[in-house]
Amino acid sequence: MIEVMGLVKHFGPVRAVDGISFSARDGEVLGLLGPNGAGKSTTLRLLSTVLRPTAGTARVDGHDLIREPAAVRAALGVLPEYWGLYGRLTAREHLRYFGRLYGLDGSRLERRIEEVTALFAIGEYADRRCEPFSKGMKQKVALGRALIHDPRHLLLDEPTAGLDVMSARGVREVIARLRDEGCCLILSTHILGEAERLCDRLELIHHGRIVASGTPEAVRNQAGVETLEEAFVALVGEPTAEEAG
Repeated sequence: MIEVMGLVKHFGPVRAVDGISFSARDGEVLGLLGPNGAGKSTTLRLLSTVLRPTAGTARVDGHDLIREPAAVRAALGVLPEYWGLYGRLTAREHLRYFGRLYGLDGSRLERRIEEVTALFAIGEYADRRCEPFSKGMKQKVALGRALIHDPRHLLLDEPTAGLDVMSARGVREVIARLRDEGCCLILSTHILGEAERLCDRLELIHHGRIVASGTPEAVRNQAGVETLEEAFVALVGEPTAEEAG
């Protein structure tokens, strides 16, 4: 599981993350929900060791964020919001390169590449350069890259942002499958409909603090309303059109 204990991150006078604590268990999707700028992405960057916390810590699969950053990185698969691919590399080359970074090689690596390309149905495109790919196809490659070492803990930052309907549906299906296989997933999103469809539990973040926690139903009940959109409005303010979607 992933345990977060009093995480704080300041950028000068800005308190991007202001003392949050929560846990994410195996076999569930935990959603970090909130408006843009709430602190969701900063939280995921802290958990992935890209940023060092100002205070607090976390444990990933029992490994402490501060004392064992290499072990934390090895235990995680990470899809950042701005994933970036090397345009001149093929999808297969991306997977092979990152697999080697995680210590895979030989037949074990090649077998895992085949498993990942099958999972995302990108075998037909595996040996094509990524530069001309659609955003949805690039997202699949980026997700495959995050999964190449078969991690049991996943951090996904806005995994369907900007995707068309079919691409977003495909990504949601993969997330649900990984949850059913026992993975621990933390999903950052500001899209309320996605949070309600995908997440077993929610941490609603506003100004770097958790303002509500629990199942989508529990968050609605906490706000005393009938829909997650109404709960969002009651707890953090009016959602944008994209957030309401």
